[in-house]
Amino acid sequence: MTRVKIDPALHLAKKPDWIKVRLPSNPVFFSTKALVSDLRLHTVCESAQCPNRWECWSQGTATFMIAGDRCTRACGFCAVSTAKPFALEQDEPQRVAEAVMRMKLKHVVITAVARDDMPDGGALHFAQTIEAIRERDAAIIIEVLVPDFNGKDDSLRTVLAAAPHIFNHNLETVERLTPVVRSRAKYQLSLQFLHRAKELRPQSVTKSGLMLGLGETETEIFQAMDDLRDHHVEVLTMGQYLRPTPQHLPVVEYIRPEVFDLYGEIARKKGFTHVASGPLVRSSYHAADFNPLEKK
Repeated sequence: MTRVKIDPALHLAKKPDWIKVRLPSNPVFFSTKALVSDLRLHTVCESAQCPNRWECWSQGTATFMIAGDRCTRACGFCAVSTAKPFALEQDEPQRVAEAVMRMKLKHVVITAVARDDMPDGGALHFAQTIEAIRERDAAIIIEVLVPDFNGKDDSLRTVLAAAPHIFNHNLETVERLTPVVRSRAKYQLSLQFLHRAKELRPQSVTKSGLMLGLGETETEIFQAMDDLRDHHVEVLTMGQYLRPTPQHLPVVEYIRPEVFDLYGEIARKKGFTHVASGPLVRSSYHAADFNPLEKK
């Protein structure tokens, strides 16, 4: 399998053509930007420097990031600021719901920073946001991408009691690299967290994601797939890791699109209901392509 390797020390190494993105010219992009600003909302699109922001905002979609834009963790891959968070904004769930209505979304993805400063890790805030959206339109598919809440069962129950259609928690990387890539997080804890979510609410689809290009081996990738399936995870996303700043972990290699395609085929053969695999794939990229109400 052919890959394009770069020197890990060279942050400015030339990126291959297949991960370059075009800047927006669509007026919808600017209306989405104005709406997010008007309602004083944060998006993972901006805070995490998502390469697909131009495309998604031009299509009138965005992934909302609740509980502020300051994270209590300092993961080696993430562009979100690490700092002491501000207090929660109690009207944020209603503002998110208003944005969803204005954007006429049929599938909404809600994520959040890690809030280790709070006893419940922000779980109640997730639940309140889900409920605020559902009060406006009960037909909207609601997907949550949550931190691990330090494995607290009560926090997990709080989110699941609000009945999200899709429950996503990212494994992010293979077991060997987890201590370097993910601040405080533990590989086995994330697997158990996903397993427990399926136990508590079988109706919710469980989902997880992997970043590739951090130095993992193919054997480790396939093992991570098997581990996720062993813990009843149904949907998988795989994308290329891109270094947000020189202070973050280096890209070890750029993986070709055809290799991502092959990994996707292998994942489907392993039993995942839906797989999105490609250089620019992120957890919420084209999330609406999978409808949990239509899963076989």
